[in-house]
Amino acid sequence: MNFRVPHAARTGALAAGALTAAAGALAQPNADEVTIKSTRVAGNVYMLEGRGGNMGVCIGPDGVLLIDDQFAPLAEKIRAALRDLDPGPLEFILNTHYHGDHVGGNPVFGKEGTIIAHENVRKRVSARQEGGERVREALDPAGWPVVTFKESVTLHFNGEDIRFVHLPAGHTDGDGIVHFPKANVVHMGDLMFSGRFPYIDTDGGGTVDGYADNLAWVLDNLPPDAKVIPGHGPLCTMEDVKGLRDMIVETRELVRAQVKAGKSIDQIKQAGLPEKYKALESTSITGERWIEALYQSARAGN
Repeated sequence: MNFRVPHAARTGALAAGALTAAAGALAQPNADEVTIKSTRVAGNVYMLEGRGGNMGVCIGPDGVLLIDDQFAPLAEKIRAALRDLDPGPLEFILNTHYHGDHVGGNPVFGKEGTIIAHENVRKRVSARQEGGERVREALDPAGWPVVTFKESVTLHFNGEDIRFVHLPAGHTDGDGIVHFPKANVVHMGDLMFSGRFPYIDTDGGGTVDGYADNLAWVLDNLPPDAKVIPGHGPLCTMEDVKGLRDMIVETRELVRAQVKAGKSIDQIKQAGLPEKYKALESTSITGERWIEALYQSARAGN
């Protein structure tokens, strides 16, 4: 497949704290309450679910590659699930972005394999991050990526030419998607929320327009029948990616038109979103919170 790494997206951020309370960064879980579920996606690629962002796994004669690693208290359970799939060594850990429910296990697994991520992920996990009332402490240095890239990197591993591609600021400013062309699988990190409204981390460099543009890039550059591992929610398809992109574009334009007409945020919330999107509400991102994100985006022009 001929990848075209996209140009830098427009800069600018939404008003700070638009969705601070709903960032999806979960509290450290009690490991006793969590079960790690393994699902074969295709070929030698699997999805692991536990508490936090969905993980991806590639197994084979070269060892094990892990995409994201949830929280440190779950490390032993995650390791056991990996051994059930393949007893080989953990060689690589790929971080799709910097959020704690995706990189919290880094200090544990970073002692076993090489952590790879976009350069902005290393910058953020290696320093204290503050946004509104939210504070993310720096990870232990054992959990910092040791290999970083600007646009893309290819890993020739377990018979796959695995492409790890950075997309411009969307969910955060360090988002990466992982494509397995032989298995025809893509792990999208939090650039894909399956069956729910997405979260835009404005303090982490994310923008609504960038998020929509990144989904369009995925649709333009990956096979239409690729299987999709989302950052959150069940396994999905490229049709689901298109559905999320279309929802963002439709609701963005709906809110922008109301802002242009002089409507207040309360008036826009009162009008609400089309009924067909009611099913996308979750405890972290309600319809009203998604409207807040769109409203601040319209006000900021991004």
